[in-house]
Amino acid sequence: MKNTKKFIMIAMVVIMSTLLHSCQDYLEKYPLDQPSDATFWSTESELQMAINSVYRSLYFTDRTATHIPFQFLFDFSTDISWDRNLSVWQLLGQGQVTSVEPTLIFGAWSNAYVNIGSCNRLLANMHKAEAVTNPETFKIIEAEARFFRAYWYGWLINLYGDVPFTTDPLDVFDAQLPQTDKETIYQFILDELELAGETLPIEYSANERGRVTKGAAWALKARMAAFNNDWDVAANASKRIIDLGIYDLHPNFDELFTYEGQNNSEEIFTIQFSRGNQLTHETPVHTRGRLAGGFATKIPTQALIDSYECVDGLRIDKSPLFDPENPFENRDPRLNATCVVPGSVFLGYQFETHPDSLLVWDYNQNPPKRIDNQEVINPYATFSGYQYRKYVSSDEREFRRESELNIMLIRYSEILLIYAESQIELGEVNNSVYEAINLVRDRAGIKTIDQGKSIEMLRQIVRQERKVEFAFEGLRFFDIRRWDIAEDVISGPLYGRPLGNYKSHYIPEFDENGTPTYEAYADELRMFDTRSFNPSKDKLLPIPQRELDINSNLTQNPGY
Repeated sequence: MKNTKKFIMIAMVVIMSTLLHSCQDYLEKYPLDQPSDATFWSTESELQMAINSVYRSLYFTDRTATHIPFQFLFDFSTDISWDRNLSVWQLLGQGQVTSVEPTLIFGAWSNAYVNIGSCNRLLANMHKAEAVTNPETFKIIEAEARFFRAYWYGWLINLYGDVPFTTDPLDVFDAQLPQTDKETIYQFILDELELAGETLPIEYSANERGRVTKGAAWALKARMAAFNNDWDVAANASKRIIDLGIYDLHPNFDELFTYEGQNNSEEIFTIQFSRGNQLTHETPVHTRGRLAGGFATKIPTQALIDSYECVDGLRIDKSPLFDPENPFENRDPRLNATCVVPGSVFLGYQFETHPDSLLVWDYNQNPPKRIDNQEVINPYATFSGYQYRKYVSSDEREFRRESELNIMLIRYSEILLIYAESQIELGEVNNSVYEAINLVRDRAGIKTIDQGKSIEMLRQIVRQERKVEFAFEGLRFFDIRRWDIAEDVISGPLYGRPLGNYKSHYIPEFDENGTPTYEAYADELRMFDTRSFNPSKDKLLPIPQRELDINSNLTQNPGY
């Protein structure tokens, strides 16, 4: 297969995806300037250009000024993260998002359908170049198109429920397509991913790293099945990935989200970035603090901080190792690998958010120098007193708006936990379940679990692991909905660190979902938002109003 490293061989005039982010008015048609189906599909090179443009769809952001891949922004509408900007993510967490919101509600919908249309057109026309295309290459391109069509339909049904469905190469913006029930589309997704997995290679050469593989198809199938509580399918798909024997947990969790950890054995499905190819994202500038030239708009909550266990594997309200006056000692190492906590040094600066810490050390100078603490005196510093560390590397001080750190969409630890969860929900617990969970916990550096746990105990352990392992990776939003706990864990105030020092009585209570509660000392904590979740409405996003206006066959989701 022709070298497609980083998928930069993107023609300016190739199928619908070329207009991916340009349309501001629903009356514009996709595409406006598309090459003719009668003439374009004539060479192997054109098929390669077409499938490369489909890969380009992964770079979709929430269409605001953040330029962060939208796939992992959903955490900021949950209990564990918050977005300081007055954005759709706040509205979503508050249960206030409406059908006219343009950046996510319409953006995610239109982006998905543009790319589904691209896949449909490619699959309908690629036979015209079959005679002049390498047979293996032809089959792989077809499988890649099926994968991405399933991928984007998966986003649609997970976010909106019943949606218009077609496999024909027509413009859905012109078509009066009715909604197809979610279950039918879900089954189609499973079938497509199975077909794709039969053909896709197990791995590619280094210069084609990032293309979807057999493991990626099975991994997406496992995730879709888990999101839809289809445990037999989830168990089978995840077990097949484990049995491939080519994936492994990266030994150092702290490296996973840095340049040192890129393209490791844990990655299954990844967005590849490259400054040289003008494919970058702005995650670091929105998560790093004011001292380091960032905005600290995307932040963790106190509830996330307190969810990390101690190294003995016990919750902080149960562990003798927990000292509430020194709350970051003896904790699950994933806490410091995921979040920047007070008292730590990050990007060469002392990070401290106590209101009296007006001066801090700058270790980027030799000798170190005391400087004004922007994390305290700047009114737009972190509201919670914490920051995210994931996807912020010391190697990109000069490129905070142009990060080329790859974004992992699916990694092997998720597959291990999907396998464990599936077996638990099926009531088929054996040694392999404990092995899967303990691989994740052992890599993290916390005590593994002993056998003999009840189904309910194992269920809570898996949910705890998913919460802390995948913070700031976008999975929490979907997890709490499929577990039917969103109303319990979201509703109420969002808290940050104490207003002053950490004190001996700052030990939260935990509810049955493992969520910390703060009634005993809530007035001593920072409070920066109030969240709400209506289970009769908020499990789905609203159908975009502009789609309802042009398609009379659509029905709005309940409550909107």
